[in-house]
Amino acid sequence: MTDRRVVQVVAGGPVIVEGPVSIEMPDGRVVESDRFKVAICACRRSRAYPLCDTSHRKKLRKSPKSDPKSAQRQQE
Repeated sequence: MTDRRVVQVVAGGPVIVEGPVSIEMPDGRVVESDRFKVAICACRRSRAYPLCDTSHRKKLRKSPKSDPKSAQRQQE
């Protein structure tokens, strides 16, 4: 049996896994990282998916329909 790895789920952010890791993708591709801690993307916005590139920190633009303040400014 191998040693247990620690996995940390960050609220609103990535899943942190003690490395090194091999990540098996649904299409059969394997992504490897030799880092001692690896951030795995949970928001699916990362350009380096499945690895996190901190894209979750960027604010998403709200459409005027979903943002009442923005809609009010446009009417003025």
